[in-house]
Amino acid sequence: MSSPFDYEFNSINKQECTQSENKAVIVAGACAFLLALVKFTAGLFSGSVAVLGSAIDSMLDFIVSLLNLFALRKSRKQADERFNFGYTKLEALAALFECVIIVLAAGYIFYESVKKFSEPNLEIDLGLSLGVMIFSVIVTLCLVLFLNQISKKSGNLIIKADALHYKIDLFSNLAVIISLLIIKFSGFVMIDAIFGIVISGYIAQSAISLGKDALGVLLDHAASPEITAEIIKMIKAKQRISDFHYLNTRQSANTIFLTLHLVFDKDISLYDAHEVAESLEAEIREKFKEFSWQITTHLDPYNDKEGR
Repeated sequence: MSSPFDYEFNSINKQECTQSENKAVIVAGACAFLLALVKFTAGLFSGSVAVLGSAIDSMLDFIVSLLNLFALRKSRKQADERFNFGYTKLEALAALFECVIIVLAAGYIFYESVKKFSEPNLEIDLGLSLGVMIFSVIVTLCLVLFLNQISKKSGNLIIKADALHYKIDLFSNLAVIISLLIIKFSGFVMIDAIFGIVISGYIAQSAISLGKDALGVLLDHAASPEITAEIIKMIKAKQRISDFHYLNTRQSANTIFLTLHLVFDKDISLYDAHEVAESLEAEIREKFKEFSWQITTHLDPYNDKEGR
């Protein structure tokens, strides 16, 4: 049985987690705006399409962070008469929208890179470009480490999407630096356009992968097979449960909905069967405490699976 202290402790943890999530989105947005400003200025003056493309990506990151902050706050609203299961799917919608933005940014970088092949006399200010991209790598690395820490602590899908997004940006920035170094030591200026095309492909592929995860949440994908297998083991360990059926799960953001029928001997009292079911639910919540659980159990006096 939960004590008032447990409730207060969980409430404090939830409040701290909420503050961390808000802070993560705000910090990500501020970093994106700073990097977009610095990169865009450098891209215009240096003539590097890779730097300019990275600037556009950072500006889109800033816009997405503003939308994410709105979605994050809205998704925490309690369930009401209109939305009985709450607003948690807004996290997946925001993540899916972010994926679309990333793909569009990748398309722009690809377009600008292809255009460069028709410009035979390219000139790039390598000193300015390298300086800005090294600065971007340092800022982005710190941001990725920060977002990963918050993501592991909260399990929030929006923060997870942002962490992956900026990790992609980190590799993209490193790729731009490599291309600029190749130009510096070999004079092969077209490598800037080639790397732009490679970066755009990598960004698009990663965004599509993340989009599939977001779609899975929107389409009510089941909990992982590992979680389901562990739940079945817990059920079979309960000696007073003779059988079970209709075990179904769906995951929405960090909440898992579980429904199942538990079969008991017909002579067991309703009170005792209820106590066993409550004990099982408590074990599931304790085992997978990183998730929020909504569990509905139906108590059967015999196995009625075949009759339905």
